[in-house]
Amino acid sequence: MELTYKTTMNKIPFLLVLLCLFTNCSKDSNGDDATTYNYFYPTDEASITAAQIGNGTGTLDPKGIAIANEKLYVANGNVLEVFNAVTLAHIKTITEYKKGTTTIPLTEITSVAVDNGRIYIGSRESRLFVMDENTNAGISTVGNGQWWNTFVHVFGVVVKDGLIFVKEKETSIKVFETSQITETSNWDLKPIAKLNTLNGFDQVYSLDVEAGNLVVAGRDAKSYLYYNIAYIKANAAASLTEPLKPTTSTFNAKPIAVSFSKDWAIASENSGSVNNLVLYPKAEFMNRTYNASVNVSDVLGQNAFGSIVGVAQLNDRLFLSDNTNKKIRVLKLNKSVIEEQN
Repeated sequence: MELTYKTTMNKIPFLLVLLCLFTNCSKDSNGDDATTYNYFYPTDEASITAAQIGNGTGTLDPKGIAIANEKLYVANGNVLEVFNAVTLAHIKTITEYKKGTTTIPLTEITSVAVDNGRIYIGSRESRLFVMDENTNAGISTVGNGQWWNTFVHVFGVVVKDGLIFVKEKETSIKVFETSQITETSNWDLKPIAKLNTLNGFDQVYSLDVEAGNLVVAGRDAKSYLYYNIAYIKANAAASLTEPLKPTTSTFNAKPIAVSFSKDWAIASENSGSVNNLVLYPKAEFMNRTYNASVNVSDVLGQNAFGSIVGVAQLNDRLFLSDNTNKKIRVLKLNKSVIEEQN
């Protein structure tokens, strides 16, 4: 198997200064003599394409992605692909949900989340598959594949702290507890709460949990959507009648994907024909202050991004699910320190 790696030559210092003029740099005072600027920028490191899966004759139609325990999970059409997130080697293709004598082919996979030893796979065919992370054996399914039962399709899923958030068609997010799903639980589970995304249709949605909030890249609402989880729990019963609305902020671009790492809110945003990778300092983003440290539509002037429907980070690597270009782009996040004499 051959991985596609890209090598980028180090740019001369004045280029970093020039780029800093067009992007936000974090600024630190160094006494009265100098001010230092921390400048962050991505470079191409590798890409994952269909050629690296199996015998290389298949397809890669990447949608939602997730990283857990150094494994990269990619929703790919009617299968779930698993890669080593460190070496980028392909590990396996999961084609079906299997539990005992029950086998259900995976179809139209849109999203994936991994939490506490379980893999949660969202399907446009109105199902959420739940599998064991280590053995990939089926645990249970939520929904039976008929859109008028349980879900009207599934377009996004995230799981954290005992809660499952499932984005379905139009303006609906349904909330479940992980404890509801067991080896013997029924497929037609009732949500404990419902959320309203203000606008929505049938695109893949990206969502994540951070600092006690569910955050949704509200592509149709043209806003990041914030839902306080404590408030959801306190108003869960009432939300089944009137779904809870989010806190929003005015935003010009269309948020497509969002994911949180130790320091960053990693996002992709669309403005017309331009698709941007955007990194916000996490604390500022959670306070709805959108001062981006990285905001780029390509890598150092080359290789423009397509529609990035999923983002994730592992160490200094950024993983972008570029659905337009049918690849997972793997970038390295670099930091340069620029000192300006006062």
